[in-house]
Amino acid sequence: MKNYCVKDLMVPISEYATVYEHATLYESVLALEKSQEQFQQSRYAHRAILVLDKNKKVIGRLSQMDFLRALEPRDDNLDQIRKFKQFGFSRKAVALQQEEYLKNSPPILDVYSKAAKLKVTDLMQRPTEGEYVDEKTSIDMALHQLTTGSNLSLLVSRGADIVGVLRLADVFAAVFHAMKDSESKPIDGATR
Repeated sequence: MKNYCVKDLMVPISEYATVYEHATLYESVLALEKSQEQFQQSRYAHRAILVLDKNKKVIGRLSQMDFLRALEPRDDNLDQIRKFKQFGFSRKAVALQQEEYLKNSPPILDVYSKAAKLKVTDLMQRPTEGEYVDEKTSIDMALHQLTTGSNLSLLVSRGADIVGVLRLADVFAAVFHAMKDSESKPIDGATR
């Protein structure tokens, strides 16, 4: 893997799903769908959208989890139930309380229209320092950065610009194939 560098495995911004900061959640879903249809069928589908400012600079990322969280009801009672975990309640106990409370909430289908109009800037995650990697970084170092930060992807930089996305799925595939190749090579004339 030492021969690979980040730019060899990254997905260029031009092939990634993007929307501008004024876009709605619905417009983001459409952009993700379009990007997945156009992306090479041999590679993994995109699971996030990059949010761009008016100068086409990446200012945030909207993941599938961010989409789903936008559909969750927002009110003080539910927020209080979610805080039960910090008082030692198990996940199961908190989940049961949430389910009981949500029985009286409108069904998810009724919330779609409201959620579709939300602005991406209200839902996106702004990248943190540990989510950037230079395009010339070795895959070994990028792998370390992915696992240490428990990241599903890293934004690939060239100087001050974001030029692509390094996805965990692509790094995993490269590592898996390298391992497979190394294990299938004969040792001293013997086959495995």
